[in-house]
Amino acid sequence: MYFSISTQGENLEGKIDKLSDQDYNSISNDYLDDISDALEELNEEFEQVDAELSHGVLTLTLPPNGTYVINKQPPNHQIWLSSPISGPKRYDLIGGRWITLRDGTSLTQLLEEEISGALKTDFKFGNER
Repeated sequence: MYFSISTQGENLEGKIDKLSDQDYNSISNDYLDDISDALEELNEEFEQVDAELSHGVLTLTLPPNGTYVINKQPPNHQIWLSSPISGPKRYDLIGGRWITLRDGTSLTQLLEEEISGALKTDFKFGNER
């Protein structure tokens, strides 16, 4: 028997994309690579943006906000975020996008909003992830 739980106690069966470990690793690695590449490009225009991806952990230093850590959580098939602005969040792959079950927002959307605020410009990663 399989049970899914969330912080609200709802059954999550069928909401979260079912992934093999191999698919999770491929999708999450591609996502972190894409985010890292976009942040490296952003660094060309805004030198205060500093991002480093190593072993499934993306560290982003973004003054004046502080340091973000975005990392894979293979046992849960999640990506976790530690943000100096919005705090810790866990993201599941739902409909091909990394979404938090707490409020339904995407990781990409949250990062775009917080990066835009720090740089005082409208920043978008490009394709929605």
